[in-house]
Amino acid sequence: MVRATPFLLVLFLALGAHGKKCNLTGDWKNDLGSNMTIYEVKENGDLTGTYLTSIIPPPLLGSQHLPDQLNQPTFGFTVHWNNSHASFYLRIHVVVFTGQCFVDNEGKEILKTMWLWRSHDNRLEDDWNATVGFGGFITIIRTET
Repeated sequence: MVRATPFLLVLFLALGAHGKKCNLTGDWKNDLGSNMTIYEVKENGDLTGTYLTSIIPPPLLGSQHLPDQLNQPTFGFTVHWNNSHASFYLRIHVVVFTGQCFVDNEGKEILKTMWLWRSHDNRLEDDWNATVGFGGFITIIRTET
């Protein structure tokens, strides 16, 4: 048993010693100051919420992989700005996020995301307007269910 102990310790650490499951439900804040609330993750993985910027609060719809994906699920969601009171530019774009929910060594939940911002363009020459980026969200309020 003494010889197996170091192996078991390394295996335990590699699999995540904290054992905490990353939960997408709740309030999150990203590194650019935007707030996101995920209200519900259904049994089939569908999720709903809002994505709040300083401009307007559009709806958020998405999905996460089902719970059999260990403790750190992958997910994706779409934010569609559709506000007739906003300027034309802000009214007609969609942002798509994809990412994974991680629990760090201190037990803190972090969403690591990639996103694509797609604005409407009237001309093919303006297609460069699409923007790709990376970001992260941290939990600001946890909603226990």
